[in-house]
Amino acid sequence: MYSNENEDLNDRGIMQAKRLKNTIENLDYDIVISSPLIRTRHTAQIINAKNKTILIDNRLEERNPGDLNGKPISFTNREEYWNHYTKIQYGTSENIQKFFGRVYDFLDELKTKNYEQVLIVAHSGVSKAFSGYFEGIKDGKFLNRGLKNCEIKEYEL
Repeated sequence: MYSNENEDLNDRGIMQAKRLKNTIENLDYDIVISSPLIRTRHTAQIINAKNKTILIDNRLEERNPGDLNGKPISFTNREEYWNHYTKIQYGTSENIQKFFGRVYDFLDELKTKNYEQVLIVAHSGVSKAFSGYFEGIKDGKFLNRGLKNCEIKEYEL
């Protein structure tokens, strides 16, 4: 189901975050930056093993599904929905190029900061945009280029 609801973590999400905290304990990071949605802020609090400052940045919010919100995933062609080169606009959903642009803006600004290591807590769609930024757009197909819940990936700016 398409959803951009501002819901908290369920029990499974809390368990996944607690497991991830064990990995985070071994990482050196200066700051945590999180999407403003409740579930990501909660995840950031759980995994912040070093008790660093948590900043909220709206540009890390998940792609807005617009009037697709609450509709089953089968309502669209998912491959096309996550195709950077698509000409299809699904209702009032956020355009993928504009979505990537907002995430890229965040990353470009992050380059100007004096952080050595940043822990970013966001969403699968945001991780797709990160993939495009760091690994290139390639064929434009991003459906399978996102991270799963509480999966971690390291990039260098």
